[in-house]
Amino acid sequence: MSRVAKNPVELPKGVEANVTEAGISVKGSKGELTIPLRGNVEVEHIDNELVFKANSREGWAMAGTARALVNNVVQGVNEGWEKRLELMGVGYRAQARAKKLTMQLGFSHPVDYQIPEGIEITTPSQTEIVVSGIDKQLVGQVSAEIRAYRPPEPYKGKGVRYVGERVRRKEAKKK
Repeated sequence: MSRVAKNPVELPKGVEANVTEAGISVKGSKGELTIPLRGNVEVEHIDNELVFKANSREGWAMAGTARALVNNVVQGVNEGWEKRLELMGVGYRAQARAKKLTMQLGFSHPVDYQIPEGIEITTPSQTEIVVSGIDKQLVGQVSAEIRAYRPPEPYKGKGVRYVGERVRRKEAKKK
């Protein structure tokens, strides 16, 4: 049995949830998101909480997953999600304009990234990128795509990395 599914999801003030057969729709101050539900997971809206139940052994595993996803959506529509990236390297810089992020990453050409709908990218400084939005999965995916253009290399540590990420450095070749 899932221990995660036993904990109810509390709805903060200003967040409304609507449970239907197809899924759960959550509306908050930052926007609205909908999550589809599997057939063997049941959700009840009691007072100001969402309680998850299952009707089979496999249902308990899915109930824990569904509870975690719904909790992420509730937090997203209430507070939002954010990932920070930093550019390490001489001449590496980024600039966000309208729906495009332009980066200089040591290539002979600038790298342009089209910002998807529902994501906001800001650049507080030339070497810092902040990806924010209400969908946790989309924020993480966009951050990973930006990082994939130039992942940190192990010898000098140059590249795009998450803030706080530790890059294991290798020793240079000896003669």
